Amino acid sequence: MSPRWEARADVIVVGTGVAGLTAALEARELGLRVLVITKAAAGSGNTRWAQGGVAVVMPGEHDDGDSVEAHVQDTLVAGAGLCEADAVDAILTGGAQAVARLRRLGAVFDPADNGKLARTREGGHSAFRVVHAGGDATGAEIERALLTATHDGRVPLLDNHIAVDTVRTASGAVVGLLVLDPNGVPGVVSAPAVLLATGGLGQLYQATSNPEVATADGLALALRAGAPAADVEFVQFHPTVLYTGPGARGRCPLVTEAVRGEGAVLVDALGERVMEGVHPLEDLAPRDVVSGAIARRMALEPGGVDDHVYLDATHLDAALFRRRFPTVLAACQSIGVDPSADPIPVSPAAHFACGGVAATVDGRTGVIGLYAVGEVARTGLHGANRLASNSLLEGLVVGSRAARAIAADLSACILADPKAGVRVSLPEAPVANRDVLQRVMSRYAGIGRDAEGLAVVGSVLDVSAVDTVLTTRENVEDAALTLVARALIAAAAARTESRGCHVRTDFPAVDPAWQHSLAVRLNPSGQPVLAAKTLLRSAA
Repeated sequence: MSPRWEARADVIVVGTGVAGLTAALEARELGLRVLVITKAAAGSGNTRWAQGGVAVVMPGEHDDGDSVEAHVQDTLVAGAGLCEADAVDAILTGGAQAVARLRRLGAVFDPADNGKLARTREGGHSAFRVVHAGGDATGAEIERALLTATHDGRVPLLDNHIAVDTVRTASGAVVGLLVLDPNGVPGVVSAPAVLLATGGLGQLYQATSNPEVATADGLALALRAGAPAADVEFVQFHPTVLYTGPGARGRCPLVTEAVRGEGAVLVDALGERVMEGVHPLEDLAPRDVVSGAIARRMALEPGGVDDHVYLDATHLDAALFRRRFPTVLAACQSIGVDPSADPIPVSPAAHFACGGVAATVDGRTGVIGLYAVGEVARTGLHGANRLASNSLLEGLVVGSRAARAIAADLSACILADPKAGVRVSLPEAPVANRDVLQRVMSRYAGIGRDAEGLAVVGSVLDVSAVDTVLTTRENVEDAALTLVARALIAAAAARTESRGCHVRTDFPAVDPAWQHSLAVRLNPSGQPVLAAKTLLRSAA
C-alpha cells in the first residue's frame, strides 16, 4: 500500500517522553520546524511512571563531600565496566543546568525544610542526590511541565500515528518516516532529521514496569535503517515491582527504590533479610545485585520456587510514608495491603533497557539524519546496569544536546534533502505471536539465562514468526518485538559471562575478556548479527 498523505518539517521527534519533548522544545527555540509524533496519546509513555526522581548534584544543594565526580564514580561502578567514561562525565556534568532549565519551564520539585530541594538516596548511590516531585510522582510532574510548554501551538503533535519505517535516500540517509494514521491509512512525513525517543522494550516480557506502548518500535526502526545497536543484552529488572498475584501480566505497579532509601528492607516469607551479607550496601545495592539476590532467594523458599518476597516498611513513620509515597500507597491499597502494618509483596520485573541504538551524547547514530535519545539510545551512560534515577537525567541532558546537534548539522549541510527520498510502501516483516514471545523471553531470557534456553527462544521465534505486511499498529509493534527479541538473544548468547544485569547461569563469572560492548546490526536478509566493534565506535 502506497502513502496517501504527506507532511514536512525540519525535524521529526518520535515520542513524547522526557527526552523527546526536551529535544522538541529546544529545537523550537533554535528556530527549527518541529513535528512530534506519538503512536498513542501524549503522555502514554514511560516518563509518567518514573517514581524515584532525578539523580543530580546541584550547586550548593548536596551532601558534604558529594560531587559530580562522586556521581560519576557511582555510575561507573553500577555499569560494571561497560560505561563510556567520557559520556558519563558529559551527561552528569550537564545535569544541574538541565534541571534548572526544567524548573524554568514550570516543573515543581519537592522542597526540604531548609527551602532547598528535598533529596533522597537510591540503590548504588553513595549520597542523597535524587531530587523528586510529588513524593513519588517525579515522572508525572516532569511530563506535565514539558507537555504544558508545548501547548502554545508552536510544537505540533501528531498523536495516534505509528512510525512503520524510515524513508531513506539511495545512499541510506534518513529523510523521513512512513507512518500509519489512526485508521491505518499510510502517509509520509518528510524531514532531513528524525529523532527517535520511543522508550524501551519492557513488553518483551510478561511482567514489566513499562506501559503497553513499550514495544521496542524505535530500536527496530533504527536497525532496519542500518544503524547498529549495542548492549541490547542488558535488560535491567527492577527488584521491587508490586506483586499482584500469580501470573501477573503487562504493566505492574512499581515500588520505588526510594522506599528502601528511607529505610525499608527486603525479607523472605520467613522474615529473614534478603540482602544481609550479599553486598556492602545491602538493600541499596545496585539493581542487578538486588534483583539477582531476590531471584535466588525465591528459588530457595520452602516448598520449591516461590514468586515473590516482601519489602518491609512497617517500621517507617506512617504519616511520612503517606506524604512521601502516595503512588506506592495507592497501589498497595488497591490489593489490600497497608504498608504501615503489612510487608509489601514484591518481585523483580523487566524495567529498563540499558542498551539500544548506538548513539553519541549528542544523539547522533551511525546513519545520517537519524538521531536517538532516552531509553531507545545507548549513549554509554548505563553500561551493563543503569544506576537508579540516571534515566530522567539522561533524557533531559541528551534531549537538549541532540536538538543542538541537529541544528548544527542542518547549518553545516550535513543532512540529506528529503526530496531525494526513495518512495516507500508498507513493508513486510516476521511477526511472532506476542503471548508466545513474552512467555519464552520471560522463561529463558530474563534474569537468568543459559545457552540452551536462549536457543529455545530462537527456535520458537523461527517457528512461530509469520511474514506479515505491517498494515496495523499491532502488527508494527509485534514485528518490532520479534526483531528486537532476536537481536537480544543473539547478543546474550554471544556474551559468555555474567556482567551487570546480564546473568548467564552457565557462565556465572565476570570474564575480563568481555569488558567491551557488543554491537548488533541487520545482515542483508534482515537477521540480527553481531557486528564488528568498529561499527559501534563509528557511532560513538
